[in-house]
Amino acid sequence: MSTGHLTIDLSAIADNWRALDAKTNVETAAVVKANGYGMGAGRVARTLADAGARRFFVAVAEEGAAVREAVGPGPMIAVLSGHMDGDTDLIRDNSLTPMLNSVDQVLRHVESLPRQSFGIQLDTGMNRLGLEPEEWAALRDVALKQKPALLMSHLACADEPDHFMNQRQLTAFREMTDGLDVPRSLAATGGLLLGADYHFDVTRPGIGLYGGRPYEDAKTVVRLDLPVAQIRDVAPGESVGYGNTWTAQRPSRIATLAAGYADGLFRALSPGIKLFDGADAYPIAGRISMDLITVDITEMDPDRKPEIMTLMNNLQGVDALADVAGTIGYELLTQLSQRYKRSYIG
Repeated sequence: MSTGHLTIDLSAIADNWRALDAKTNVETAAVVKANGYGMGAGRVARTLADAGARRFFVAVAEEGAAVREAVGPGPMIAVLSGHMDGDTDLIRDNSLTPMLNSVDQVLRHVESLPRQSFGIQLDTGMNRLGLEPEEWAALRDVALKQKPALLMSHLACADEPDHFMNQRQLTAFREMTDGLDVPRSLAATGGLLLGADYHFDVTRPGIGLYGGRPYEDAKTVVRLDLPVAQIRDVAPGESVGYGNTWTAQRPSRIATLAAGYADGLFRALSPGIKLFDGADAYPIAGRISMDLITVDITEMDPDRKPEIMTLMNNLQGVDALADVAGTIGYELLTQLSQRYKRSYIG
């Protein structure tokens, strides 16, 4: 192969959903935005629908249309960005449920699609999307007469269980919604793991489905194999890659792999990560460049000439890579290049 090969375990995604679902006594939805966190929204959504998911969350209406094509007419597909200007036809034609975020969006939706399902997003302190408490108080009675499908908010610090913001937002959400006869949702993956107080009627895990923190018990979803383009001998004192950041201290063997930051493998990953040949790990030598990664395989059996090496597997998952790069698993997963060949198991 000439490009990396991304293997996506659909059965692991389904098992992660089932395991998270088993942690609650309420409905468990699934977040499949950003093309299913880079895994392929259609394939992921069909898998999760087969597993029992009946609500899906996407970021924008275009994503919702793709998921509708994949799962058919039954499940609810909620659009987190709401009813944006120009989205009316997509929302209507694909039976999407926009989560309305502002007074303008409420007016746009009621005027253009008065019989179309909708939900409302409330701002409980994140100051990103949603009606603020004063706006909700002014609109609440009118909005409730239109029978919204869901009231939701989003936690800012759910991946830090002891953060004061979690309780503050929970209190705000209850103050805005207690006593209303409408399904409610506050918890994504992190909120789900905070416990029953945060579950309400619907939870909506995202990153936990795909093997990432804060769901530490998640099954591994992604394996990334990279092709070896060349193996060369390097003499002591010779350097490898841009900037002369790695210099051989002994006679060395260097494998050059066909992948780089153009494939979503950040340059910041250069120090600290390993490439695997089976269970044996080998360090990167020098900097990751646009299309190439150099690996020190001096300790490998000199008669062995691997054709592929593995970057992501159950020994080095997405969060381990993200930690090295100073980022989060979400970013790394969603940046995985379309240049990779993708295949699915399970």
